[in-house]
Amino acid sequence: MCNQCNYAELLAGAGVRTTPNRLRVLGLIGAAGRPVSADEIHRAALTREPLDRVTVYRSLELFHRVGLIERLKAGGQAWRYHLVDLPHHPRHPHFYCTRCGQLACLGPETLTLDLKGLQRSFPALIQHLEIRLEGVCPACLAQGAAEGLDGRALPG
Repeated sequence: MCNQCNYAELLAGAGVRTTPNRLRVLGLIGAAGRPVSADEIHRAALTREPLDRVTVYRSLELFHRVGLIERLKAGGQAWRYHLVDLPHHPRHPHFYCTRCGQLACLGPETLTLDLKGLQRSFPALIQHLEIRLEGVCPACLAQGAAEGLDGRALPG
């Protein structure tokens, strides 16, 4: 949950006109603390006051186009959305649970990547970076222990 972001300032900095609905959608993404689907954003918005589903989708498309949010795949067809690399939201890997379908943020310190070294050895223009680990989350693993789920991890 982000209490440090000024969403109006983020919108203005991206050249996007600030509207109450855009502020709500961006604020819900920032407050989620994990990548969220459009449906989750819409449901969360409805707990306060009406918001059209089309408005949510148009806002998400706009935010993605101007570089405020990233889209992540998490099983199925639905995208999950989260804020891009910002001062209060550093770039970080994600963990997708193949059992329950949750996509969780991992701390930036959990995996490190030497981007400068990568660019020296592979001098390409990298436009998007997504690191996603897949497996069984701790909650499902604990539940699965009672069901005989094999808890073996990748070697190494």
